[in-house]
Order: sequence, then structure tokens, then C-alpha cells
Amino acid sequence: MENIIEIKNVNFRYQNADEEDTGVNVLERINLNIKKGEFVAVLGHNGSGKSTLAKLCNAILLPSSGVVLSYGMDTSNEQNLFDIRKKIGMVFQNPDNQLVATVVEEDVAFGLENIGVPGEEMRKRVDDALKAVDMYEYREHAPHKLSGGQKQRVAIAGIIAMKPECIVLDEPTAMLDPRGRTEVMNTIRMLNRDFGITIVLITHYMEEAAEADRIVVIDDGTVMLDGKPESVFSKVSLLKSVGLDVPQVTELMFRLKEQGLPAHTHIITEEAAFDLLYKLLK
Repeated sequence: MENIIEIKNVNFRYQNADEEDTGVNVLERINLNIKKGEFVAVLGHNGSGKSTLAKLCNAILLPSSGVVLSYGMDTSNEQNLFDIRKKIGMVFQNPDNQLVATVVEEDVAFGLENIGVPGEEMRKRVDDALKAVDMYEYREHAPHKLSGGQKQRVAIAGIIAMKPECIVLDEPTAMLDPRGRTEVMNTIRMLNRDFGITIVLITHYMEEAAEADRIVVIDDGTVMLDGKPESVFSKVSLLKSVGLDVPQVTELMFRLKEQGLPAHTHIITEEAAFDLLYKLLK
């Protein structure tokens, strides 16, 4: 599979209130590729640099040094911004900050109006996007009357309507209750599985990360781990040493293993844990 995002030897540091370079790297010597069609979860404790990494992907932020290529386009070149953001959509943590209209379908149409999509095509895109996130029946509702999970799905519909090939989601379930988180994660999985949209999910929920094809762990601005969920979460002690957790079933396996039982810390699903426990108890 081709790389659609290439991050090459990137450093990033913010400026202070006087727009002076702070001299402190938030990200340091980052090298990372995202392949077409992947579902990649990015983990890290608060302040690790994971949200900064997300914003580099579609040129919301630009590297202090090094190169970020999105679909082969250098994000530092202003002439590429429109084309990059057509291909890579971004969903943020607070859905209330992304909803701009008083009616759901008008909100989904907002971005399309800004790029001059014709009326008939706009109507189809809005309807298709709302159906994709299972919010079509709410198309004439007021966004502020929706639940948190529903608002976030409307925000995602607004991105889908733009027909991106990749969506970067920066902790989209952080402000939601368990039901809302489930709704949004079901939508994210569907977009990846059924539409082939590349997903980059920034999250601090281990169970969400366990659903990805691949996990990247950021610690103090560097890539600490990069691999399949079973491989990454098997390193329980290392993850705990940098303030991260593991899925509950993996924690259970870890504790059983500490007690001398033949448990495996590469287990990350309830089904796999059940099968092992059934064999042990049998």
C-alpha cells in the first residue's frame, strides 16, 4: 500500500506570547508513515505531542524542521493547502466548536457551500453523508438539541460530505458518555471498513485503540512504539512506565501471568480472554 502521509525527521516547537521561538521541541525527530486504507490509533499521555502530530497531517501546524508530505504534497507550501485539506479532513474533540448552523443539514452543507459545490450535487452529498453516519432522520433538527454523540456524528458527516480520502480525529470521544463513544467508534470503523477511508485516531481510551490496525505511541515528543495492537499492548510494564494503561482484558492477563498462570499479554479482546480462561478453568 502507498504512503499517503509521510513525516520525515520532523521537529516542532511552539512560539511564546511574543511569537518568539520557545526553543523547546514538542515533537523531536519524528519519522512516521501512514498507508492508504489504514486505521491508525495514536496514544500518548497529556502533553506527549499526539495532538500536535495530528495537526501536522493537514497543515494546521507546520514543522519547525523536517518535512511532512500529505499525498506527496509538502504541507509547508501554501499553494498545496487547499488540495491537502480536500483530501485530509479533521475532526476535533468538542463537537460544539465544529457546528456552525442552526439546522443539521445546513451544517453539513457549510463546507460544500464554501467551495462552490453546485446545489444538486450538494444535496446528494449532504444526504449521503448523513445516511453514512446514521443521522439522516435528524437532518431538519437543531444541532444544539442533539446528544454529544449525535453532534459528533454530524461533525463527521460534514467532513464526509467533502469526500476526503483520510480523516484525522483528535480525541473525538473525549467529551462523550459511553453511549456517545460507542456511536462515534461504530461510525469510524464503518468509514474505514466500508468506504476505505484512512483513519488516524488520536485517543486516550485503550479499548478504542485496540480496534485499530496499528498503534503508534508518542512519549515526550518521540515515537516510542509502533506496531499491531497485540504487540504494543503486550508491553504492559513499558506502557505503565510512561503513564499509559492497557485494555482491561490485557491488564487481567498481565496480573494472571504475574501469579504464574499461563496467560498471554497479547490478548486484547474479551473473546480471546474468555477462550483462554475457559481453557484454564476447564
